[in-house]
Amino acid sequence: MAESGTLPTGFGELEVLAVGTVLLVEALSGLSLNILTILSFCKTPELRTPSHLLVLSLALADSGISLNALVAATSSLLRRWPYGSEGCQAHGFQGFVAALASICSSAAIAWGRYHHHCTRSRLDWNTAVSLVFFVWLSSAFWAALPLLGWGHYDYEPLGTCCTLDYSRGDRNFTSFLFTMAFFNFLVPLFITVVSYRLMEQKLGKTSRLPVNTVLPARTLLLGWGPYALLYLNATVADATSISPKLQMVPALIAKAVPTVNAMNYALGSEMVHRGIWQCLSPQRRERSREQ
Repeated sequence: MAESGTLPTGFGELEVLAVGTVLLVEALSGLSLNILTILSFCKTPELRTPSHLLVLSLALADSGISLNALVAATSSLLRRWPYGSEGCQAHGFQGFVAALASICSSAAIAWGRYHHHCTRSRLDWNTAVSLVFFVWLSSAFWAALPLLGWGHYDYEPLGTCCTLDYSRGDRNFTSFLFTMAFFNFLVPLFITVVSYRLMEQKLGKTSRLPVNTVLPARTLLLGWGPYALLYLNATVADATSISPKLQMVPALIAKAVPTVNAMNYALGSEMVHRGIWQCLSPQRRERSREQ
């Protein structure tokens, strides 16, 4: 961790400023778009459906990622971590819960869309609520394990934000990484890819696809894949073999996922898009109520 007024090892003044600025832009864009999505659900009755509950869960998770990025941005611009070791553990836990919930919520949405569009039965409230509870309880469970000794949270190379510590590369880290990655990255990615592929096969030949079936899987793979590769490399090689600047790239890419998700799931949905505009335009909301 960088001391007050000093630069982290491997970073120059402009590089620290650039990382902090990028994190700040990502945090503010993700927060603003996802908060608008959450408000649209709260204020638009048409959006209070089981399928949209899964999108709301994703928006809440992505808001958590953006809040985590905002703390990291502030610390980066200060060039130090001002919250101590306990704050680092809390920051790592909160960010990990939000990240896992975002990944699993994306998979739940994919399955929910397949169920909604390709089966004869609609997604009901009991199933949707159970999915949301499972996503968040599972995410909290896996994120709590490093606090209990399986895995460990520590500072990123910049020293101004905290995440899963991959610098050790020991058996403890390796066993946790492979188990966690299987259940929280590979399985959700598989569910997402298969669900949208089945939708394409069933609906693509007879009608226009109702949702984007390509972007969600690509977002999961490209948004979180670099982190997976960084962690995987730490299990087979010394983490210091990768420069500190390059080690920060996966974090910057992942922090952009909330913005991409909001544009895909919220702005890309006509109903959610309309709900957001109703939140931004009180007069329009009043006219829709009168109608």
